[in-house]
Amino acid sequence: MRFCVNALGLSTFITLLLAASLKAEPIPVRYGQGSSHGFLALKTLDGVTIATGESTQVVSRGKVTSRLIFRFKDGSVDEDVTVFTQDKVFRLLTDHHIQHGPSFPKPIDFLIDMTSGDLTFKAEDGSISKEHMDLPSDVANGLPPNLLLNILPSTPETKVSYIAPGKKARLIHISIRPMGTIPFRVGAFRRKATDFTLHVELGGLTGVVAPIIGKQPSDYHIWLQAGDPPAFVREEGPLYEEGPIWRMEQISPSFQ
Repeated sequence: MRFCVNALGLSTFITLLLAASLKAEPIPVRYGQGSSHGFLALKTLDGVTIATGESTQVVSRGKVTSRLIFRFKDGSVDEDVTVFTQDKVFRLLTDHHIQHGPSFPKPIDFLIDMTSGDLTFKAEDGSISKEHMDLPSDVANGLPPNLLLNILPSTPETKVSYIAPGKKARLIHISIRPMGTIPFRVGAFRRKATDFTLHVELGGLTGVVAPIIGKQPSDYHIWLQAGDPPAFVREEGPLYEEGPIWRMEQISPSFQ
């Protein structure tokens, strides 16, 4: 009985310690986001292209609407539409993320409404479930690439909140750390990119147990070229829980 009491006390202490350390806040705007249109490829780490993507961003009446869609060769679709403001700091308004098709074992249709605090999940059978959550102002779903463009590489660590999608959504935190630079080339130009590592912090007892039982989510990596302004180079990470690591890179249209 003494061991159980001590174990419970230790678990409670760790939970409180982790909760206290998870301090996050909105990212200040250094480079305001404008209208843009680009194309992306999603590849395996072996370099095999599995999907092509299109990224658009439109600024209107003080709001930025960002849309990223990947269409897979097997017919799967991954689409994320994010609306945010950028008045001194970045603030999410809504994020609607959809995944379906053979590449995604668990389809997702998840909507975050920051104004109301409502989270809406549409299941594969068409049923809809809603829950309300008191959301912190720094929720970053759909925003990481935009946020990283505004984080100085000299900043040791930045933390943001994130809503893990699902019928029972969960608030987690992401730790962003610069992990050095790597060289790359664009034609005759030689450049260096900063490797930003995004580490998912589950928090509480789950965060302590997850690495032990092999359930800790894989880290994400986003490489940015330093400059004024910085530029996206590539991204690596899973697109869904326990999914494979895929690589995202910019591509140019080809004329035939």
